[in-house]
This record gives sequence, C-alpha cells and structure tokens, in this order.
Amino acid sequence: MLCNVLIVVLTVHFVRSDVAPQLAPKLTLHHGKEIPSLALGTWLGNNTKGRVEPQSSEVEAAVSTAIDLGYRHIDTAFAYKVEDQAGRAVNKKIKEGAVKREDLFITTKLWNDRHAQAAVVPALRESLDKLQLEYVDLYLIHWPVGQFGNQSYDYTDYLETWRGMLEAKELGLARSIGVSNFNQQQIDRIIAAGLEAPEVLQVEINLNLQQPSLLAYCKQKNIVVMGYTPFGSLFYSKAREDAPPPRVDDAALVEVARKYNKTVTQVTLRYLLDLGIIPIPKALKPDHIAQNFNIFDFSLSQDDKDLLKSYDKGYRTIPQLKWLDHPYYPFEKAVV
Repeated sequence: MLCNVLIVVLTVHFVRSDVAPQLAPKLTLHHGKEIPSLALGTWLGNNTKGRVEPQSSEVEAAVSTAIDLGYRHIDTAFAYKVEDQAGRAVNKKIKEGAVKREDLFITTKLWNDRHAQAAVVPALRESLDKLQLEYVDLYLIHWPVGQFGNQSYDYTDYLETWRGMLEAKELGLARSIGVSNFNQQQIDRIIAAGLEAPEVLQVEINLNLQQPSLLAYCKQKNIVVMGYTPFGSLFYSKAREDAPPPRVDDAALVEVARKYNKTVTQVTLRYLLDLGIIPIPKALKPDHIAQNFNIFDFSLSQDDKDLLKSYDKGYRTIPQLKWLDHPYYPFEKAVV
C-alpha cells in the first residue's frame, strides 16, 4: 500500500554576486565574541561500508557554495581529513573579496592522539597549516577520551589537555576554546580546578536526543551549545534498526512542514534553534545547503514544539561504545 506523503518542493534561489546574502543571527560567547547560530558541517559520516573518505574537492565546493549563500560558520576537525578542502574554499572566497577573514567563524578540533599538554599547540598549528589560516575562531577538544594511533588508550588527564588549549588561546592561535562530547561532570571538574570554563560545548542533539538537563546546565554556566548530527535517524538510510521514530515521512511531521511551507528537515533545524543550540547540518549538494540555511523566516507554534519535544527518547546515534572502558568515556556514565 502506498502512503500519501507530502513532498514539499522548494525553489532554491542562489545568491547574486551583487546582492548581500542573508546572514544567520549570532549568539554571544561569555568573553563577548559572537558566533553564528548555524554552521555548515564538514564530516562526511559513514555509510553501509564504513567511514566515507574525502575525495579531492567535494567539501571545498560545499564550503564555497555555503559562503555564497550566507553561511559564515564552518565546522571541521583534524579527524575529518578535510581541513585542507575547507581552507582552500575559505581562502579563495577571501581572495575574491566575497568575505573578509573577520566575517567568518571557523571551528576545528583536536584529535584524541594529541591530548598531552605539550602536543596541543603543535596540533593546532598543523590544522592551521591545512586551513591556510593564522587562527581559528574556535578550537575544541574533540573527545575527552585519549587514544594513540595504534588504538591503545592514552590516559592523559583532560585537565592537562585543557591547559594546552588555554596556551593555544593565549598565543592567539584560537580566539575561543571549548570541548566536544564532554559531560556535565567533566566540565564541572575543569571549573573546579580553577581553570577557565569552556566557551562552547559541542554534542549530539537531534529529535531523539534533546538533552534538556545538559542544555539547562550549559545555559546556567553561559556555555554555548553546538549540536552535531541534527537529523539523527530521520533518514532511513542513516537509521539503525533500533532507532526510534520519527522518520522524514512521519505523518505528523509532514503536516507541520506543510503548515509552514517547509521541509521536515527545516522544521527540525528550526526547533533545534529554538532550543538555543547551534545546529551543524552537513550537506554537499547546493540545494540541500541552501535549504538548511532557509530557516530564519518562520517560527514554530508551541503545539508544534511540544510535538517535536515528544520524540526525545534519549537515543544516541553515535555512542562510541568502543571506548566504553576508557575512564573518561563521557556518555551515560558519571565518570570523571
């Protein structure tokens, strides 16, 4: 039996070179710097065969398109193996005069094999070389879990790693610093040690994993939250067998999208914005990049927000169970 599913068709209007694009609103970090409220993600993710490896220019093209469309925040990481592509696009747009360096907000991340305090600054310099930049706007510890290239664990205390991050900021190589995939207890431990608090926390946030208590904690501590994997298990091709609903053709979500003349993914991103987070949708196709950015011209009703809230099941799409026995594994364990 065929289901009657609404397909919302959007006409994508590409930005003329003589017209300034719409920009995302900005949030303010606790040191006064501003961060755009939507970022382009550059992690290529996984498919049924495993990790998707970068080719020569797909991320470069996506970043270039995104900047033309109004994106000013690009999220990448050393582990994604695409910093060079992102850097080529950014520098090309600066050279063309499309943007100035100070117009852009570039985020990258320290990988797990560089957790020693003395390794942090050299790791960032390596990322800056790939990006062809003098500084990044935000540098994050990608995971609290240390792991060497041979897959053995590095048990370096993440407080030492954080001290290396502070050195990177002091040197001006990173304008702001933060953490990714840390839990509340781990952030509390940084603060309790008398160290500067992270300015940003990047974690998984989507309809199935809304993390209200963590968001409330970060709001109280004035820590801005960035949300990766914002579409979670919406797409059948990305959903594991145990993933709870909804999917992109969920009747209730389709009806909400119809009401606003938007897509289900746009409604999802708008809801995440309303939670106070910065979503990081990844896209390579120009129409998807444009669609993900076209979410600032409508607001959801409270009833629709309540519906979207009801899908929160505490389900994590990226649990990284391979690190479960590491003492700093951050999820569903209060290990610090």
